[in-house]
Amino acid sequence: MNKADKKKPARCIAVFGTGSDVGKSVVTTGLCRHFAEQGLKVAPYKAQNMSNNSGVTPEGLEMGRAQIIQAEAAGVVPSVLMNPVLLKPTGETGSQVVLMGKVDGDESAAAYHKKKERYFNIAAEALDRLRAENDLVIMEGAGSCAEVNLMAGDIVNFRMADYADADVILVADIHRGGVFGQVVGTLACLPDHYAERVKGVVINRFRGDISLFQDGCDWIEDKCGKPVLGVLPWYRDFHIGSEDSVVIEQPQGRSSLTGTKPAGAVIRLPFISNFTDFEPLMQRDEIELCYLDRPCDLSEFAFLIIPGSKNTRKDLAWLKETGWDARIKDFSRKGGHVAGICGGYQILGEKIEDPQGVEGAAGTEDGLGLLPVATVMKAPKTTTLSRFTYKGIEGSGYEIHMGTTSRHGGESLVEVLERNSLPAGDNDGCRAPSGTVMGTYMHGIFDTPAIVDSWLAEIGIAVAPSKTAGGLDARLEAYGRLAEHTRTHLAMDPINAMAKGEA
Repeated sequence: MNKADKKKPARCIAVFGTGSDVGKSVVTTGLCRHFAEQGLKVAPYKAQNMSNNSGVTPEGLEMGRAQIIQAEAAGVVPSVLMNPVLLKPTGETGSQVVLMGKVDGDESAAAYHKKKERYFNIAAEALDRLRAENDLVIMEGAGSCAEVNLMAGDIVNFRMADYADADVILVADIHRGGVFGQVVGTLACLPDHYAERVKGVVINRFRGDISLFQDGCDWIEDKCGKPVLGVLPWYRDFHIGSEDSVVIEQPQGRSSLTGTKPAGAVIRLPFISNFTDFEPLMQRDEIELCYLDRPCDLSEFAFLIIPGSKNTRKDLAWLKETGWDARIKDFSRKGGHVAGICGGYQILGEKIEDPQGVEGAAGTEDGLGLLPVATVMKAPKTTTLSRFTYKGIEGSGYEIHMGTTSRHGGESLVEVLERNSLPAGDNDGCRAPSGTVMGTYMHGIFDTPAIVDSWLAEIGIAVAPSKTAGGLDARLEAYGRLAEHTRTHLAMDPINAMAKGEA
């Protein structure tokens, strides 16, 4: 092949934000779907993601769920190239580092920053491979792209945009207030060579009559010299998976309930992970769901869920310290239905042994004792895409956990048919003899509407068989609606020009 025949690296568009949870992930997802519908081979990319919401690739490797969602929207197979560095917080100042889908170790924040060049090089190599294999890469930034104290060591925002020669779209969130300060302040904090990369601004989460904000758009363009590429209104007629636990950091608890429907609650653990497991329940019209962070009277709830945890032992200690353990046991004793997913499954058991000190100092803790199971924490981490049946209903999900759990009573919850495309033929989880307590390692167990129908009926909540799509089919429908929402409200000509390198 001569030089003239060699394919040029794919163009890159970077979606950066004025802060955390301003909508970068959703804008990135919408653009991935839009360009895929235009016939381009598109890949999402986030050099470094900090989140306990992770998923599994077909090879059994771990990556951020946001990039899995974006890959689905783009119509491509998720790959760890799309999220080469994943940080999973295990405490206030430390994280488990997942490199190219595999655990690399636990690092303090200070130790991690000393290794930034290594991580940048790994992330840059992953981006090079994506650019060689695709027509376009949509890059997502992290947090605010203008944190001046972190900018020199930042490997995910402008340094990576420079490396990729990417045009940048800046997303600001009008719902949280101060949108003019967000935009002007962000651009003012950037060095000139970074600010020049910003080709336009997107205002996200607008409520009301968009035409009334035209004066605001004009002001931003006049003040900043950057075009406003559009104003995205709030949407409620479709759902896109959430990126980070920012969305549940201030649980409204029981105050968010109307009291007109059966209600369930999820305990907002300090180290909650994969809370997206419960988004399908949030979408059900027959029930209400809320997150609780403080112990309270549970008598009004039909069910209680203990979610996944990035540090099961610390979250178990927190449940005991706050008095949640007594509340949960009392709720169960009175016939309330309790479910645990992954770390929550371990917590519901009788013991958690950690002889290797996987989650801190070596030791053993008593669990809540509501399930006849015992867990031993040990490496390596289990990461699988799995197919299973629940009461004869087939579903698909994924497993991400440290350690193994053995059952010595009750009955298994699901039959596992396949893990990472290989036949499994074993069981997972446990249902207590009472029938009101269950636990499983299977993330995504609620993604299948028929399974939710069956589970709610067991609890005593009358439901008509769901007629809506579940799992990937439902997500693909939502991605299409998001792409249309994006095209309707953004100026696509300049964005299309960025994809062609003509901006």
